[in-house]
Amino acid sequence: MDRYEIAFAGQLAPGAQLELVKANLAKLFQADAQRIALLFSGRRIVIKSNLDAASAEKYRATLQRAGALVEVQAMPMEVEEIELAPAPEVVAAAQSVLAAEPAVPGRLLVAPRDEYMAAFVAVDAPDFGMAPLGADLQDDKPEPQAPSLDLSQFSLAPTGSDMGQAKAAPAGPAPDVSHLKLQD
Repeated sequence: MDRYEIAFAGQLAPGAQLELVKANLAKLFQADAQRIALLFSGRRIVIKSNLDAASAEKYRATLQRAGALVEVQAMPMEVEEIELAPAPEVVAAAQSVLAAEPAVPGRLLVAPRDEYMAAFVAVDAPDFGMAPLGADLQDDKPEPQAPSLDLSQFSLAPTGSDMGQAKAAPAGPAPDVSHLKLQD
């Protein structure tokens, strides 16, 4: 997948006015006048990189509407070549040990793929197989048991009996309103 970068070197679209383009770019990038002045320094400045083709075209069209001519360039793909190392003697020796051991049912034998994995040849690991489709893989939970409690010291009161609830406080005296008068 090709990746692109957008670069600007201070070029204006035909018929565009410099101050209007600077104002448009300031609004578009939400930048102050000092940063916009750096864009118009004449040097090539990469505005955005690592874009796909559609995003790069959107940026180009938006900046062209603002009055700036930008350059859309494909970014070079860096491919790192890796040379595989030859299999060391340790791996070959571990494979010969595996071939000499008899296969134990329920145990997994793995041939090492490199020197690092050859260190784990002697590890005895269970062979976890695949469960059939729809099998329940979770163990059954035991039924919960009620705790054994000694409740012999408690008894039940007959229905309607007083259980010692707090009595309501008696109502206070009625307020004295004899000094109050209604005026006409």
